[in-house]
Amino acid sequence: MPAHLLQEKVSGSYTPTTTVTTPHSRLLQSGEGKLEKTPLPAEEDIRPEMKDDIYDPSYQDEEGPRPKLEFVWRNIILMALLHVGALYGITLVPTCKFRTWLWAFSYYVISVVGITAGAHRLWSHRSYKARLPLRFFLIIANTMAFQNDVFEWARDHRAHHKFSETDADPHNSRRGFFFSHVGWLLVRKHPAVKQKGALLDLSDLKAEKLVMFQRRYYKPAVLLMCFILPTLVPWYFWGETFQHSLYVATFLRYAVVLNATWLVNSAAHMYGYRPYDKNINSRENVLVSLGAVGEGFHNYHHSFPYDYSASEYRWHINFTTFFIDCMAVLGLAYDRKKISKAAILARIKRTGDGSYKSG
Repeated sequence: MPAHLLQEKVSGSYTPTTTVTTPHSRLLQSGEGKLEKTPLPAEEDIRPEMKDDIYDPSYQDEEGPRPKLEFVWRNIILMALLHVGALYGITLVPTCKFRTWLWAFSYYVISVVGITAGAHRLWSHRSYKARLPLRFFLIIANTMAFQNDVFEWARDHRAHHKFSETDADPHNSRRGFFFSHVGWLLVRKHPAVKQKGALLDLSDLKAEKLVMFQRRYYKPAVLLMCFILPTLVPWYFWGETFQHSLYVATFLRYAVVLNATWLVNSAAHMYGYRPYDKNINSRENVLVSLGAVGEGFHNYHHSFPYDYSASEYRWHINFTTFFIDCMAVLGLAYDRKKISKAAILARIKRTGDGSYKSG
């Protein structure tokens, strides 16, 4: 069966998607500094339970110098040690057993899916719904990734969308590539991040027992799932050396997971096209999508954050969407939100940079 027909069959199986077609108005800032109304696909029609990941153009940074940076030396030292270990792990890759390579790659994919399909598309944006077995798997996978618990990750990500490219954005790309990539984790948060983040409605996350259970036991769970388990399995089950298990399957794999997902915050906000909205910094970056299993279509995602695919093209360089669609076939994912073609084309015509190519 041709791939495009298979995709249509799987995408439409068992649980239909919800499609946005009706535009409404929101305020956008023009180049002259004036606020003007422009139509936007109606997020209240598709996802009435949440608004706090929708861009708020009314928020402006306070004038004056930023507060002095406060370094978090614990994070700086740990990140430095991790990356030194990962660099050493690269030298050990050629002498690893094949099963160790396969184990590390599988652990990498599952970890990233825990971020992309879990913390991001499910819990941050509520762009689809998941039944308990899938939510349990995603919590485990997210813990394997060790990028803060789901509650904290979703809170910061909603702030990133609502106050994008301002001081209230935790990884504001206007502060440079290094800051948006990793630097934001090495310093204390800007006061605006704390102030605005505290005003977000996180009641949906607080009400979910699985999310709060992970948050309560996050430190021991991370120690087990991100470090102990990936090290011991190759060493115990197929006789890999402890050195190769630790530096390749754990340190190198974890560093790659981190940097692949961090590139969404840095490279995908600086390099690429803006076919959907030229007024925002987020870009379409295929290379980022390859590493982050589908998260590089970032101009689309910031234009339509409630689309479960985070892309117009679903399975195209988007393993996360393929995964969610497979879960839908199994009846574990449902109510997948998808933007209509008419709404996409209207947005392209209104705010795109002219780089859009259909298909």
